Amino acid sequence: MFSTESKISPWTKGVGLIASSIAIAGLAACNSGQQATTDTEAGTDTAALPGEGVSVTPAYSVLEELFQTEVVNLGLEELGYTVEDGKELEYATMHVDIGNGGIDYTAAHWQQLHQDFFENSGGDDALERTGTFIPNVLQGYKIDLATAEEYGITSIEQLKDPEIAALFDTNGNGKADLTGCNPGWGCELVIEHQLDEYGLRDTVEHNQGQYFALMADTITRYEQGEPVLFYTWTPLWVSGVLEEGEDVTWLEVPYTSLPEEQGDVAEADTTVDGKNLGFAVDQEVILANQEFYDNNPAAAKLFELAQIPIDDVSAENLLMREGEDSPEDIRGHAEAWVAENQEIFDSWVEEAMAAGSQASN
Repeated sequence: MFSTESKISPWTKGVGLIASSIAIAGLAACNSGQQATTDTEAGTDTAALPGEGVSVTPAYSVLEELFQTEVVNLGLEELGYTVEDGKELEYATMHVDIGNGGIDYTAAHWQQLHQDFFENSGGDDALERTGTFIPNVLQGYKIDLATAEEYGITSIEQLKDPEIAALFDTNGNGKADLTGCNPGWGCELVIEHQLDEYGLRDTVEHNQGQYFALMADTITRYEQGEPVLFYTWTPLWVSGVLEEGEDVTWLEVPYTSLPEEQGDVAEADTTVDGKNLGFAVDQEVILANQEFYDNNPAAAKLFELAQIPIDDVSAENLLMREGEDSPEDIRGHAEAWVAENQEIFDSWVEEAMAAGSQASN
């Protein structure tokens, strides 16, 4: 399991140590292959791998989601599937493509946040949600702890006060500058809804563009001692750079209000550690094309079983921010994660193999 203390530090010392991690994962893969050979000698035909002859195309929306995708890809490859290069698409486009069959799956579907995308892409007739890939993912608004403590700011509603809002003004127009979501992301809909609902339009400006470029500027301002106000989520490297309770703090909302597409969401659904963050505590699940899911019981079982701890994803994302951000680096991180979690990974593959075998009998 990744942790910022035991894994991140040694991995950031150089590519050589990453190569060592990949080598370990490669050795594990070889051992897995040797086991398959043994099974063949015992009478099992390796050509009968459940994914043999089937190509799979995954997708994700931001590069930070490639790591979790690659972990699933490694499982699919063990099952005999040929995994094509993943496609990086905007969330709305990605959901439509999965519904239409151009993409087979994504490991980056937020069950609550992406409900509108799900319904608009065919819903239950065209798509299958399965498993709980990353549980208890969070979203919300944060400010720097120093400003929060100096001015007693605990709720985003306090930004209705022009004097409080002006603390976070970066362009001289008197409004608080909120580092927000890319146009087209699910969180954009929530933020825009809440700015209206909480009466913040006159005092808060939603800065949109490329989120990670905006966050780089936000972090620079924080490091210069300036107040900062931003939207973020977990898992993400931001929580490793600006730590909750040390550098920054969550802001509460006055009451729960979300776009109607997200259905009935109660205050209990948006509250974490006694704070109402305003966004539903969510789950990232694997979303698959319905036809692919129905025709590939081995892959379906893998999708159901696969799960990665949220802290591991955030820790890997921090490696990316520190420069290990090429597709090859990220694949290496996934291979190293599998090597460190070989027993659980092998259990996913074993159960998926069994599901495929049972369906073929």
